[in-house]
Amino acid sequence: MTTTAQPTRPHPGLTLGSLRVDTPVVLAPMAGITNAAYRRLCAEQGAGLYVCEMITSRGLVEGDQHTRDMLVFDELETTRSVQLYGTDPVYVGRAAEILCADYGVAHIDLNFGCPVPKVTRKGGGGALPWKRGLLAQILEEAVRAASAYDVPVTMKTRKGIDEEHLTYLDAGRIAQESGCAAIALHGRTVAQAYSGQADWDAIGELVAHVDLPVLGNGDIWEAGDALRMVEHTGAAGVVVGRGCLGRPWLFRDLAAAFAGDVPAEGFRATLPRLGEVRDVMRRHAELLCQHMGEERGCKEFRKHVSWYLKGFPAGGDLRRALALVETLVGLDRLLAELDPDAPFPVAELGTPRGRQGSPRARVVLPEGWLDDADGAGCAVAEDADAGSGG
Repeated sequence: MTTTAQPTRPHPGLTLGSLRVDTPVVLAPMAGITNAAYRRLCAEQGAGLYVCEMITSRGLVEGDQHTRDMLVFDELETTRSVQLYGTDPVYVGRAAEILCADYGVAHIDLNFGCPVPKVTRKGGGGALPWKRGLLAQILEEAVRAASAYDVPVTMKTRKGIDEEHLTYLDAGRIAQESGCAAIALHGRTVAQAYSGQADWDAIGELVAHVDLPVLGNGDIWEAGDALRMVEHTGAAGVVVGRGCLGRPWLFRDLAAAFAGDVPAEGFRATLPRLGEVRDVMRRHAELLCQHMGEERGCKEFRKHVSWYLKGFPAGGDLRRALALVETLVGLDRLLAELDPDAPFPVAELGTPRGRQGSPRARVVLPEGWLDDADGAGCAVAEDADAGSGG
């Protein structure tokens, strides 16, 4: 006897304090990627929460123009979400208030996961949770400032500095005690950066350790991966970063998957032909030009070409020309050379995208950083243009 596969049950959605997210998917902030144009492009594909590129609290408080230029939102971006980086509780609190009062944000995420050396050498990003007391002070100041506007604060972190200096369980406890609405865990250490495999078991351990929602991050390349992560860990939702590079339609798959439109044997990923990918590329470039002007918009688009065309048949000369495009007219001419009927390269499904690199033998930290695991009141002054991601 055979049985007909039944769809899975719809996900109940994600609740972050006063903010309701029907599809439990968060676009991870990525420097130079998740600008207003890309967030709009992803939102056109499916539901979720789309976070602005990371900004620094010091840069915002001191009126740095570059920082303020990053706080641009699309006209249809009704839920403004920003990731904030900081190492000083006072600066972070003041920056959170500015975001709420002057920019009308609906959600603030604090970055304690960035593995970039220029960030960790200042005790920021993924290095900061080692200082439990300092972490608590920062979270408390951010929550205090944002709560006056009924804006939820979440935090993102990693497992720890390395396998000998794990912090994620303490970070979860501190986030809960500080009044955070959720915590996102990237299942890698700072030392791993983006190499190796994400530890989903650690995400499950954090879920069991805290009462607030936990979001899982790491190695979500397809919508089916997100479903498996939630099932494996019990996470309340997922954070998607590199998996959507050159594939904004991943959010369409994710929306469908969490809506329950999934056969029991597993989710079937969207497989657009090259003609459909070409149309998405054109839309992406158009949005960039609308927000930045044609010259800068086309330059920003160049970095996305290799991701969009990964695995597709496109000659080297055409790829190089697309990576040097200067106008939308020139882009249209080049896109017309692509074979619209070329099928999606199925070999690329489930494979890593974007940066990977190798694990680091040593994480760059401030001198004596590991000697004290409290650190209350010992913030190291941050750079106004720190890195991004996590």
